[in-house]
Amino acid sequence: MRAIRAATATLLGAASLALTAPFAVADDDAKQTSPLFTVSPSTVSAGGRVNLSASGCDTTAYASSGVFDAVTIQPGTSASAVVDSDVKPGAQYSVQFNCGNDRGTFNLTIAGGRSTPTTGSTVTTTPQGVQGGLGGSVGGLDRGEIAAGAGLVLAAATATVFVLRRRVSDRRH
Repeated sequence: MRAIRAATATLLGAASLALTAPFAVADDDAKQTSPLFTVSPSTVSAGGRVNLSASGCDTTAYASSGVFDAVTIQPGTSASAVVDSDVKPGAQYSVQFNCGNDRGTFNLTIAGGRSTPTTGSTVTTTPQGVQGGLGGSVGGLDRGEIAAGAGLVLAAATATVFVLRRRVSDRRH
């Protein structure tokens, strides 16, 4: 009976140590972020102006569509384009962004009539896989903190074994 309790306490201590040990530490510098492409407004009248930006793009970005001339967007800036005045009201036109290897596409809606552009914004990002991880919950840990945590878990496991052994020896007397 004593061996079973000691084995159980040892297994519980080892399991708690294994569960509290970090499997991987995320490095914020290693994250790759894709550019954020925006068009504002998302609905515009024929002859109206749209603002285009590619924030997070470290190189020159390009935006093109069938309703305005190709636009060059320098890093850290935005550009504007004038929508052709002969576009069909109510239609949707595709806008393509290129930033190095990153691409983004979405639709720009043409409003009916010739009025001032509506306010609104459409934000798209380049499709990528899910960026799973710890979400920054362990971003500030260093080896010293990990060692201190492991030491506390080991101390708790040792105390558990000590208490269980003491109870067993107290029952015998």
